[in-house]
Amino acid sequence: MIYFSITIVTPLLKTILFTILVPGTVTVYVPWYLLSRSTPSGLGPIRYLGILPMLAGAAAYLWCAWDFVFAGKGTPAPIDAPRELVVRGLYRYVRNPMYAGILCMLLGETIWFGSIVLLGYALFVFLAVHLFVVFYEEPTLSWKFGASYEQYRRSVARWLPRRRF
Repeated sequence: MIYFSITIVTPLLKTILFTILVPGTVTVYVPWYLLSRSTPSGLGPIRYLGILPMLAGAAAYLWCAWDFVFAGKGTPAPIDAPRELVVRGLYRYVRNPMYAGILCMLLGETIWFGSIVLLGYALFVFLAVHLFVVFYEEPTLSWKFGASYEQYRRSVARWLPRRRF
């Protein structure tokens, strides 16, 4: 019982802390800062369409974080990454659903606030994440998990699910 507590509670607490610091900064603090220095255009009732991607993105992130803790035995933080390759849940459809969730939240905020500044920020975040994935994360996962990651890479797309016939 104590072993279970330590092996689960510690990654769970680290995941909560990481979520507040990193995705929280990317999806809450920076957009707030950017909006405080610009004037959102306001989209009237259409703005409510932004709620859907915000909720979907938050749900995707939380689901993936859960899988990292319980299936991967690690956290979303690169310095304490999962010890086992996570290929369940949303990871069956795309290799980067956690990043996609964060981007979805940013696009939802863009719609909610009607802000071109937030749209530019979301595009910048996508570019930064894409470069991080291509030049750091994928090579690191290939080195760490070897053939199993390479097989996963061949069968699951990076950003958008593949059509299955």
